[in-house]
Amino acid sequence: MSNKIALLGDEAVALGAIHAGISAAYGYPGTPSTEILQYLIDEYAKGGPVARWCSNEKTALEAGLGVSFAGRRSLITMKHVGLNVAADAFINSALLGIKGGLVIIVADDPGMHSSQNEQDTRFYANFAMTPCLEPRNQQEAYDMVREAFDISEKFEIPVIVRLVTRLAHARAAVTAKPPRQQNPVEKTKEKTRWMLLPIYARKNYAALLEKQKDLQQWAASHYSNKLSGDGNDLAIITSGLGGNYYEENLEDFIAMRKKQGKSAPVHLHIGAYPLPENKIRKVCENAEEILVIEEGQPFIAQRLFGIAGLETNPVIQCGELDPDNVRSVLGLPPRKSININTGELPSRPPQLCQGCPHCDSYESINKAVKELDPRPGHPDVGINSDIGCYSLGATPPYSSIESLVCMGACVGMAKGAAEAGLKYAIAVIGDSTFIHGGITALIDAVQADTPMTLIILDNSVVAMTGCQPTMLNTDTKNLVRLVEGCGVNKEHILELEAKRQFIDENAAKLKAEIEYKGLSVVIFRRECIEAFRKNKKANF
Repeated sequence: MSNKIALLGDEAVALGAIHAGISAAYGYPGTPSTEILQYLIDEYAKGGPVARWCSNEKTALEAGLGVSFAGRRSLITMKHVGLNVAADAFINSALLGIKGGLVIIVADDPGMHSSQNEQDTRFYANFAMTPCLEPRNQQEAYDMVREAFDISEKFEIPVIVRLVTRLAHARAAVTAKPPRQQNPVEKTKEKTRWMLLPIYARKNYAALLEKQKDLQQWAASHYSNKLSGDGNDLAIITSGLGGNYYEENLEDFIAMRKKQGKSAPVHLHIGAYPLPENKIRKVCENAEEILVIEEGQPFIAQRLFGIAGLETNPVIQCGELDPDNVRSVLGLPPRKSININTGELPSRPPQLCQGCPHCDSYESINKAVKELDPRPGHPDVGINSDIGCYSLGATPPYSSIESLVCMGACVGMAKGAAEAGLKYAIAVIGDSTFIHGGITALIDAVQADTPMTLIILDNSVVAMTGCQPTMLNTDTKNLVRLVEGCGVNKEHILELEAKRQFIDENAAKLKAEIEYKGLSVVIFRRECIEAFRKNKKANF
């Protein structure tokens, strides 16, 4: 019987974690990382290790720290912008005496397929002085995750594994290895290693600095930091998927260089960080030209000056690498292709699903806003919003919302706009995003009794990433209790049913709350249409 399994990169990560002997996994859904924890949750239902969605990435990482404190292994999953939310816990976790292996999977999104920026997680790992592994295929994703737990326990430090969208969502055959048993429960005995009071934190920080020598030696000998070739005019450094795209063009590239009377270039592929400085110096010492092929921001390229005294420009600064743009920088002609004239195709911008409750909510919001200020652009009304399906309220036919920054930002932005003097300040947020990042800003608004209206679009799930459950989906009244518990006046917590037949009625009630010269919260509630269909199919 073959032990080869066809897996997405995300699934390979999840299986690698199970086979590494994790006891628990935590995360917050975010493309392209969502399928990792979903796979583990499905396995948990079959008797596998604990796997749970959390309110946000920070709470997920903190739960993982608790597992490590108890001596067991844990996996944390998130997308790149989620690491911003978890950064406080992450940066400090590098100073702790990690006992049970702690591995943080961060899926970056070059090209911004479903994200608001292209930040590169390697900078975070470097800043925190923690190891980072960057697989280039599904097999390495499986193998590196297994290895990451051993590294974490060896150096008593968290380890990041960086994925990118194309690897996370592509499928390939993976050879699985025999699983390892879970660690026994054994609470840490070194209390000072887990207390970051200044007197202990100073010592722990000094210990982290001392570890860097050992981490450099580890990176220098790591199998993924592979040096090959003996050319001396050109040095090529690749990382992640960049190594795949380079090798895809290698036969043509070497043939071209032979015609030019040149040998194969020296090539260093980097898959384990910190950067292997000695190998970089070796690859660059005789090179007349250096080409760095890395996906994401120019992490390696920027550090070449400090390591080897050389400067280089990144292949691309924005978007994804692919075999064609790598081919171009290698000086190769474009591959032959067939040009098909499809004519002028109409654009198809993303839209809310047919029957989505947000459609009816936005129609009520637009109607209320038009009555409050009928002028074009509604200069007296500001509508800040957030990340989620409801972000599509920015596009036609609704064109309702006017800002979208990060998870939870709209609540604080509406508070600031109101306190700056904007007559009608409104925040529109989803139920899961409110739990993730909006609660604390609402408490600020309660304290100031800011004249603003928070609109929560409650569709009972995390719809944008595949209908994962929210932390409050067990009882529709939980959200009202939470808002009330934050200190909002009961008389100005309004629940509305987001249905087409109630659009006019809801608009009138919403308008009254927006006109109230204090803080109000309006909850539009109806189940996500996709979640409804999935539940109906599952129960059929």
